[in-house]
Amino acid sequence: MNHLRRIGIRAVNIVPILVIVSVLAFLLGALTPGDPVEAQFASRFTPEQLDEIRATYGLDRPLWEQYFVWVKNLFADGGGLSLTLGTPVFDILVPNFVNTLILTAAGVVVCLVFGTAIGFVAGIFHNTWIDRLVMLVVQIGSNLSVYWFGLVLISVFALQLEWLPVGGMESRGGGGFGDLLQHLVLPAVSAALISMLVLARFVRVGVIRERSSDWFRTFRSQGITPQTLYGRNVFRNILPSVVNITGLEIGTLITGVFFVEIVFNWPGIGTQLVNAVNGKDYPVIQGGIVLVALCYLVVNLVTDVVVDGLNPRMRGA
Repeated sequence: MNHLRRIGIRAVNIVPILVIVSVLAFLLGALTPGDPVEAQFASRFTPEQLDEIRATYGLDRPLWEQYFVWVKNLFADGGGLSLTLGTPVFDILVPNFVNTLILTAAGVVVCLVFGTAIGFVAGIFHNTWIDRLVMLVVQIGSNLSVYWFGLVLISVFALQLEWLPVGGMESRGGGGFGDLLQHLVLPAVSAALISMLVLARFVRVGVIRERSSDWFRTFRSQGITPQTLYGRNVFRNILPSVVNITGLEIGTLITGVFFVEIVFNWPGIGTQLVNAVNGKDYPVIQGGIVLVALCYLVVNLVTDVVVDGLNPRMRGA
């Protein structure tokens, strides 16, 4: 019961955080110097028509009233209308957001698989040349820019070796699931780079700690092979930490995804937000901020639930 109560409290805590994010997102657009309506339409409409457009978007009302109208539009009117396209904001953002989720999910898989594997290898061969080589690679990789790393991947694997597509989400004329996977490989690896190396460090420390513990030495003295202990006991013991670190790194990964979308021309929400910023389309920018924040909060909640589920002490509480 206490376990369910903790989950309930964490879920409820999302609400005030989301309110704060919504206020900041609204103020970002409302207090930005210049008139967005005039910037968009001054060359095409008369002053009277500009006033009508402001009234349509509620920009002629007091600031506090504009906020509540905007919040109502978020839930009732598809996020309000885009200044540049005149269509509901979420009709623009949601398809791109789904594409971002696909890329983020692929990045999480890369982070989990390769981050755990790299950390395990370094931990098993602690204080050997393998450990030192792995940690050197991790140290160098941690200082690389996701943007620059993406360009290197394109140069090597797409342009020189021609193994994978340069960018985009699908080949010209469309493609199936295999085509999507080919387009996912380079951007997913690029987006996962920093988080993967952070995870590798934590996994390495966890493996070293477990192999130095009394229970590990006791089982080894009983003739149980290291392979069995690493595969069954050590991995199970560090799994909650792996999931927890991955969840904490989601924010870093999402930030990386936004840059990766630009490098690889991936049609995600990051690309859409860049276009909105360039076009001063504040309703799209505000809606995008709220959408990304909600996604991040939900992912963290799910991570907490999974970590608690993997921890026997938390399950029994």
